[in-house]
Amino acid sequence: MPRERANADQTHARIRADILGGLYEPGQKLKFADLGQRYGASASVVRECLTRLSQQGLVVAEPMIGFRVMPLSLTDLADLTATRIDLETIALRAAIAHGDMDWETAMVAAHHRLERTPVVTTDGPPRVSDEWERVHAQFHAALLAGCGRPRLLEMTVTLRDAAELYRRWSQPRDPQRDVAAEHRAIFEAALARRSKDATAALRSHYEHTAAILQESLSAAESPSGSRGR
Repeated sequence: MPRERANADQTHARIRADILGGLYEPGQKLKFADLGQRYGASASVVRECLTRLSQQGLVVAEPMIGFRVMPLSLTDLADLTATRIDLETIALRAAIAHGDMDWETAMVAAHHRLERTPVVTTDGPPRVSDEWERVHAQFHAALLAGCGRPRLLEMTVTLRDAAELYRRWSQPRDPQRDVAAEHRAIFEAALARRSKDATAALRSHYEHTAAILQESLSAAESPSGSRGR
């Protein structure tokens, strides 16, 4: 792999991870000089990376202005949730219909890791742990992996990244929610090849998450909210 391509791929991965990790705020302008210095990349590499990130829904390109981190809004969240449900239920139905034993095995392993990974950190103020976020993403990816449609899977990953941006910044809280039970319901229905039950459980899971995020985002956007700008 040419050095320039390796540098572009590595820089893209680092910027993407930092956006999802909360280093850059939603709506924050991304300056070429600052990014080039931080990641040790040329202006052309930074531009390529930001263009790729805009195609993945994490960055917005503004003509004559530059690039910003994707801003959060209630309208976009509703559209994101509906689109994600539409695409992922298609993928899940296909995975259930065509997934083989390797798909089942990978899904079982991913769910096992998810159930045994603590959700909240214990080394400081309580927050959703990075490790749980990682295995959570792996579980949802494993559910769909058996669909046999690479382009569809690529689109679901892009939407998952956008949803992660909302989760990171909206800080959802619902002490009464049993997320483990929601995941278990999706998993068990998919493993038993009950397509209708699995897709219904997946839809309910995302709609529940969206409702919590909408409440949190509405509070943040209010004049007295902590993120009101």
